[in-house]
Amino acid sequence: MSHVVTEECIRCKYTKCASLCPVTAFHEADEFLVINPNECIDCGLCVHACPVHAIYPLEILPEQYDECVERNARLSKVLPVIYATHEPLADADMWKAVPNKRQLIDATLLAVTNRSAS
Repeated sequence: MSHVVTEECIRCKYTKCASLCPVTAFHEADEFLVINPNECIDCGLCVHACPVHAIYPLEILPEQYDECVERNARLSKVLPVIYATHEPLADADMWKAVPNKRQLIDATLLAVTNRSAS
């Protein structure tokens, strides 16, 4: 099993989770993180480090986040690994309580897809 970063991370990008990962399974986009399911060892250290509760073990992932499984797997192949904690996005506190942020990353997903196709 592995863990999955959900849309709650979008526009927040608190990164303590990535710095705690013993196998560097986290990958970084401009406005969110993803986990490489092939690297994750299911230790769970990241879950408690996330202040927006954006990370779930795959086996208890709420159904509303099912599409996040594929997104994490696909994007972790093309995004750079993040090893250390960075400052969250400037307006992260404003965004952390905003629901349904999925549509906010469509442009990012398109850019990443285009970049990896080149």
